[in-house]
Amino acid sequence: QLQLVESGGGLVQPGGSLRLSCAASGFTLNRSAIAYFRQAPGKEREGISCISHSGGLTIYADSVKGRFTISRDNTKDTAYLQMNRLIPEDTAVYYCAAANTRWCPRNYGDRIDYNYWGQGTQVTVSS
Repeated sequence: QLQLVESGGGLVQPGGSLRLSCAASGFTLNRSAIAYFRQAPGKEREGISCISHSGGLTIYADSVKGRFTISRDNTKDTAYLQMNRLIPEDTAVYYCAAANTRWCPRNYGDRIDYNYWGQGTQVTVSS
């Protein structure tokens, strides 16, 4: 079965850190750009970061720039999102997605450009 499996979410206090993982099962990730999205209650799903197939290009939304870092290890078919200095507004379900291209789509937040999605992992930032 071709799928992305996510892990690493949880409850963290403001100012804390979490690392999300996104592992491919049944296929290889090294031909796909990978993006992370998040969806907060009552809000649209938004793209927050993207990394190209080789890891040489990364893009971040303004809301997470300087706090989050996307990376990947193609030898493990896994991508990561390191989240530091978390704030309550980061509370959401986080999803990873594999694009149908090697490079991040021009509008990487458009869901139409992604073939595979993770199941989502809850991140809650609260004291």
